[in-house]
Amino acid sequence: MPSFTITGDVDPFLHVSLQKGEKIFCESDAMVMMEEPLQVKGQLRGGIGRALVRRLANDESLFQQEIEAVSGDGDCLLSPALPGGVELLDVAPGADFVLSDGSFLAAESSVAINPRLNTIGGGFFGGTGGFVIMEARGQGKLAVSGFGSVFTLDVTPGRETVVDNSHVVAWSSTLSFEVGTPRTGGGFFGNIVNSVTSGEGLVIRFRGQGKVVICSRNRDLFRPRQSS
Repeated sequence: MPSFTITGDVDPFLHVSLQKGEKIFCESDAMVMMEEPLQVKGQLRGGIGRALVRRLANDESLFQQEIEAVSGDGDCLLSPALPGGVELLDVAPGADFVLSDGSFLAAESSVAINPRLNTIGGGFFGGTGGFVIMEARGQGKLAVSGFGSVFTLDVTPGRETVVDNSHVVAWSSTLSFEVGTPRTGGGFFGNIVNSVTSGEGLVIRFRGQGKVVICSRNRDLFRPRQSS
């Protein structure tokens, strides 16, 4: 199977080693370097329908790159669009992951990125894809990226974990989650006022058993403003 390694401390590369006949898929324009035995081509992975859903729901490209070791073994280096860290996750039956907007970087061909309905609260208020979110299923390695440094939290039963909505990269599908405002003990309107005055905005509350990958930067704050 392909070997995934994170290389470098600041804005790292994803280093993938493939043996002849193996292939991976990655976000469009992720390939930085590849050796001669490898070939890259654009793919409407999952067909035009799923590709359109992925584009509209999760801020991913319509076409994805497929890199295959055609004439022999070879290595490639991949990089996310935004500066930041890369995290490797193991997808397996019963261990699927939900992806936030733009977090997908690469995966083994045995992993599928499929649409899934979001919760009502997440659809109206969340920054995780609206009413349709993307879920990684199957078995194999999955590489996700976040703006800034990335860190993986372990969520355990009986201990709710609260994360700012704009800093969530991916999370285990086994977790239940709720989008809302930070709690202050002052009731519904008090929570809203505190959210506005503190600048904290929306948060996601995770419960259960699983992992949450977070990043240190909010990419929406760094998007260039359009001139009026």
